Amino acid sequence: MAAAYDCDVLVVGGGIVGLSTAYALTRAVPGTRVVVLEKESGPARHQTGRNSGVIHSGIYYRPGSLKARFAVEGAAEMVKFCAEHGLPHEVTGKLIVATEHAELPRLHALVQRGRANGIPVRELGPAQIADYEPQVQGLGAIHVGTTGICDYGAVAERLAALAEEAGASVRYGAEVRVIGRRGSAVAVRTARGEVLRARALVNCAGLHSDAVARMAGDDPGARIVPFRGEYFELRPERTDLVRGLVYPVPDPAFPFLGVHLTRGIEGHVHVGPNAVPALAREGYAWHVVRPSELAGTLAYPGTWRIAKRHWRYGAGEVQRSLSKRAFTEAVRRLLPEVAEDDLIPAPSGVRAQAVLRDGTLVDDFLFTESPRMVHVLNAPSPAATASLPIGREVARRVLGLL
Repeated sequence: MAAAYDCDVLVVGGGIVGLSTAYALTRAVPGTRVVVLEKESGPARHQTGRNSGVIHSGIYYRPGSLKARFAVEGAAEMVKFCAEHGLPHEVTGKLIVATEHAELPRLHALVQRGRANGIPVRELGPAQIADYEPQVQGLGAIHVGTTGICDYGAVAERLAALAEEAGASVRYGAEVRVIGRRGSAVAVRTARGEVLRARALVNCAGLHSDAVARMAGDDPGARIVPFRGEYFELRPERTDLVRGLVYPVPDPAFPFLGVHLTRGIEGHVHVGPNAVPALAREGYAWHVVRPSELAGTLAYPGTWRIAKRHWRYGAGEVQRSLSKRAFTEAVRRLLPEVAEDDLIPAPSGVRAQAVLRDGTLVDDFLFTESPRMVHVLNAPSPAATASLPIGREVARRVLGLL
């Protein structure tokens, strides 16, 4: 009977979550036949390879949530994984800085949340901020010592190699076009016409995860609404303005962390992102428009409800996207010495944010199951940080279906 299957588990998507799932499957039950199908020519070409490389501590997330638990576990595991495999990384710590009196209660709430999540945090007064970041000004701050940086693209490549060493097959240029279920099998057909049969399927398609769920005949219950994160970098001669990682106090009503400063593993200082609606799921610039995807986003009731609820916040983000001066002013709240000419454009990313029909942003990681399938329907930041425990969780779920 086993000969009727090409593999035990098909994983759709070769980002860090899909590759971590393949890695976890090969370790949980050695001999499990795993095939990863990735439409691009290599791993980590979208969310994984286009973020700022931060290993998040887990301070922002609701105690008891999957994000909180997996981020805290995942941060420690990611540092260990990078060290064991010789991948570039550094535990830098970071500052979260309040620049207005109205932000101080939110800053204190973050202290309490961090402690509830088991994260060591230190409260700082204005003078103490300079001990960590001499050019940063604020009314108060917290120092989070477990935050770090790494190269998630390199992590994804290593996970792919480890999975393949254990017998998995990672296939690039393999876009899934058709998914079907018949009896005890799941079958997919790729754009090249290849047909593969498996005992189960895992959907880790990121920006396209809801579309893949619908392709499989399942109702995802939410829609991916893409938000583009636009970055600048400090000019090389100005990177001495920032020693490590500096964040504003986030708005708890929105899932984005605001314009922040991140000294990456290569020494560049990323500045951003602002978050604006993307006109395509892989819309890394305003001119990238896919009419069918945009029409689907605009036809979705949740899109208009989120726009109505957050239009003031969204208008500010769009203004910062269209005006470098406005973007610079947002940065100057934290770093007064920065000038408009100090910022040079850097590559953008797109966040795959699941939104419910009522306009509610899905706040936690979201996994669903159906016969022979596990769908990862919401895994934006801190999914890269949390990718190792996420992979184990998804592997546990899909192995339970076999």
